[in-house]
Amino acid sequence: TLFACNVAESDLALLSGGEENPVTHHVKAVQEYAKNHFATEAVVISAQIESELVDLSEVEAAEYLRDLGVNESGVGALIRAVYHLLGLRTYSTTGEKESRAWTIHAGDKAPQAAGVIHSDFERGFIAAEVIQYEELVSLGSSAKAREAGKLRIEGKDYVVKDGDVIEFRFNV
Repeated sequence: TLFACNVAESDLALLSGGEENPVTHHVKAVQEYAKNHFATEAVVISAQIESELVDLSEVEAAEYLRDLGVNESGVGALIRAVYHLLGLRTYSTTGEKESRAWTIHAGDKAPQAAGVIHSDFERGFIAAEVIQYEELVSLGSSAKAREAGKLRIEGKDYVVKDGDVIEFRFNV
């Protein structure tokens, strides 16, 4: 079960600002109900804003949301919530040629996550170099993360977390 609260554009700005008003009161009530009775979340979305976002470029959409004081589109939040409700998580790999997100199940360990890329990665798993996405972005590159000692070496019992950026070591 997932709850969605459709609010007007003006109300979304108020919600993101944290101001107390009738709309924030109703949204908080729905969020509490969802949490307490269904152990799920309530996503706030503005269908009005979402209909405007489809006509904008990615850069314009991000600027528009930023001007509203919102970090993520309602559709993005809804997709993320459904993803988590289904027990799915995402980790990334990155290299010179490509960066890619991979889907795994919540609770998957590093070898299982490696197996999503290729069965040889799982079979010959040695270790995983791990950093959280936000930390990698703040440092600027994998090389800088390595220099700063921020890459963790994890073994076969490491439970992969949503947002991990991983480089697998394996030998087949």
